[in-house]
Amino acid sequence: MAQQSDSLIANQEPVALLKKMDSTHRADSLKRLELMREIENLKGARTDKQRLELEQKLKEVNTQDSLRKVAQRTQLEKLKSSAKGFPVAPFGDTLFTIYTRMGSFSASDRAEAIAEKIEKLYDDVVFTPDSLLVSQSEAAPQLVYKDVIVMSINEMEALWLGVSQDSLAKSYQTKIQQAIREEREANSVINIALRIGAIILIIVGIYFAIRLINIGFRKINAKVISLKERVLKGVKFRGYQFLDSERELQVALFLINGLRIIVILVALYIALPLLFSVFPWTRGIAETLIGWVLSPLKNTATSVINYLPNLFTIFVIGAITHYSVKFLKFVAGEIESGALTLPGFYPDWAKPTLNIVKFLVYAFSFIIIFPYLPGSDSPIFQGVSVFVGVLFSLGSSSAIANAVAGLVITYMRPFKVGDRIKIGELSGDVIEKSLLVTRIRTIKNENITVPNSTVLAGSTVNYTTSAKESGLILHTGVTIGYDVPWKQVHELLINAALATKGIMNDEGHKPFVLQTSLDDFYVAYQINAYTDESHRMAGIYSELHQNIQDKFNEGGVEILSPHYRAGRDGNMTTIPSNYLPKDYQAPMFNVNLNKPTEK
Repeated sequence: MAQQSDSLIANQEPVALLKKMDSTHRADSLKRLELMREIENLKGARTDKQRLELEQKLKEVNTQDSLRKVAQRTQLEKLKSSAKGFPVAPFGDTLFTIYTRMGSFSASDRAEAIAEKIEKLYDDVVFTPDSLLVSQSEAAPQLVYKDVIVMSINEMEALWLGVSQDSLAKSYQTKIQQAIREEREANSVINIALRIGAIILIIVGIYFAIRLINIGFRKINAKVISLKERVLKGVKFRGYQFLDSERELQVALFLINGLRIIVILVALYIALPLLFSVFPWTRGIAETLIGWVLSPLKNTATSVINYLPNLFTIFVIGAITHYSVKFLKFVAGEIESGALTLPGFYPDWAKPTLNIVKFLVYAFSFIIIFPYLPGSDSPIFQGVSVFVGVLFSLGSSSAIANAVAGLVITYMRPFKVGDRIKIGELSGDVIEKSLLVTRIRTIKNENITVPNSTVLAGSTVNYTTSAKESGLILHTGVTIGYDVPWKQVHELLINAALATKGIMNDEGHKPFVLQTSLDDFYVAYQINAYTDESHRMAGIYSELHQNIQDKFNEGGVEILSPHYRAGRDGNMTTIPSNYLPKDYQAPMFNVNLNKPTEK
């Protein structure tokens, strides 16, 4: 029913045009006859003048009729190119096509009914093709056999094909008679026997073809086996043995056997259409099998040819993107090396900025190329894109936060690779700075990875920058009793600092002492010394503490830590004997290095 409805809709415009052509033709014919009759009946003195007027009108009618016919024929030809016809094919091949309806029968119904009646004529034993006759009736010419009407040829159908009804009826009669004769000849006993013989020959041919294929591939296997030691020496990649010679041989034989099976299947697929094409009633299967192969190949070739303009566009966009990125790399390299200087743009910004611009260029290029990709507008492609987008948005929130923090850190320039820094409680040298993380190596050779979002959220101390620009101040404190003169303590601390390797002593970078507090039992002193070797901070502090001990021992100042009130005998000193003078009898001072705790 759906097919019938479609045919009715598809053929409404042609049928309407045909009716209009027929009605205008009839009207023009009647008008022409009336004018001709008036011309013949003219009598009197004014006959010549009236005749001329009527002949002029007749000429105008003929001219209008000719122009109208040309326009209608042109419009009809356009409709024919898009109109849908229904074939009459009782024996597989199309005899003719029905485009117009008749009464309540659509074009599709008429085609099916005519095909069924032709099949009945073929099945009728007493039917002879010559007994199919053209009968003239009042309505339209008809093809009849005895009292059976095979089909009628209406005026619209003749107008559609541009011929008369009689000639169209005779044409259909000839085609039906010839089709029945050929079908009966094809299904004769002799022809059936010949077809059976052809099938046997095809089967024998397939058998020998498969045998030849197997023999050929056995020779190929033997040849491959003989080349095992000379050609098949295994597969290695960067020193790793993927396959030894024996496994490589097995893989080669497996691939050859797979190719053999494919060749046999192709041979069988080619032979099957030959088998099915022998008998007329199985030719449809042969055409279907061939169509399964030819149709995809044709569609593929057509798709490739149609896609060539898009492929050329993608190639041009890709070439522009490639050379644009190469130019950006060149500019970034010049800035990083210092050959090209931009005001306010630091050389260490060149590489991260290049990565950002490259990402933007590639993303922009992909956005431009995306509509030209095959299947970009398909629901599957769109569904995959949405799925990937959802996964990326759900699973990469922390990664995006770290990436944004990495960009901010890059342009803030709080540190660079090689700097000695302190992040929170973590101190060490920066060994890697990427978009997502910062890696630090501590003085204990521990490699620690810190997310960039953590770096950005906390405070960062850069010791290297301070050491290079104005000198890094190292400081440590001691507590000394009130009985020791502060000038002596200052002198001892400064001497200890100057004796330490890595401490600066030039103008503007001399060590100095601060007295930070006056407590109940002691005075707190802090030695401050400049250094430009931030990477040796731990070693410099250690050596400074050693020198403080040595200098205080040499100066006869005892360092007592913690503060002793009742826990020791003050008659004995803790100063090493090699530092004491020969006439030394008792300790002179009580000194605390750190804040004492009473016991």
